[in-house]
Amino acid sequence: MQEKYENYLGLGIAGNFALHLAQAGELEDFKDIITADEAAPKGIFPFYLPSYTQSTKDITRIPKDILTTFPLSSNTIQLPSDDVNVQTEPEVGLICEISYKDGEIESIRPTHFGAYNDCSIRVAGAAKISDKKNWGQNSKGFASTLIEIDSFKEGSVLDNFSICSFLKRDNTLRAYGENVALDGYSYFYEKLTLWIKNQINTQKDFGPLEPLSEYIEACKHPSKAIISIGATRYTQYGEKTFLQADDEVFVVVYNHSTYSFKEIQTSLNTKQYPTVDISILHQKVI
Repeated sequence: MQEKYENYLGLGIAGNFALHLAQAGELEDFKDIITADEAAPKGIFPFYLPSYTQSTKDITRIPKDILTTFPLSSNTIQLPSDDVNVQTEPEVGLICEISYKDGEIESIRPTHFGAYNDCSIRVAGAAKISDKKNWGQNSKGFASTLIEIDSFKEGSVLDNFSICSFLKRDNTLRAYGENVALDGYSYFYEKLTLWIKNQINTQKDFGPLEPLSEYIEACKHPSKAIISIGATRYTQYGEKTFLQADDEVFVVVYNHSTYSFKEIQTSLNTKQYPTVDISILHQKVI
């Protein structure tokens, strides 16, 4: 996976699904962030900066070195060496093409989507969101099987997709995140891509957020990005359960016109994974 995506910019969106930040204990982090409307996401964080070289001009903030380590895996989550709580964050990940004009992002075009795990450390008082998002190799997840996007707007293939997630522990599979349709995201389709463009171009070093346009310039304006669009809500079990070694994590993005939720559960239990109209991320925790 690293060779395939090592030149892609890695970004994540915070607060794009109602109630998730409260469940994750992160509302306090964003108390000073003012958004355009109440439903708007809170900001964008970097989780991977490819080919980062500090520019000669003065920059507002130098990102932490760990953000230049490629963190994605399609089969493994490696827990941090520190004794901290870690949670799966079930999300949709987008492969995007980026174009620039006069040093700013002009357009963002999603081309593929799939199951994504924005695995996160749960610590209070972290200076930046990114401090909890990348602790080295195998600290995040992206499915190896992605689905092509015909058009990223209402009426497209994504209208028929849902996301769910599970944790398998002691040979028992339990729902970790709620089973929800993708249209449950607060911002989606053209509204989301326009917001991402504007947010990247204008986001400053403030509170838990970082100056993304400066980072992107230092990465020589990557033409492609992996953007995770926000974690869904946890089940009661998922909200209270942190990852342990030997757990198995599943994030599934599936066509709910093709499969029922019960069929998804059965396929994971029997290890008979379907291959059409579905993206499955299966990671072993070590």
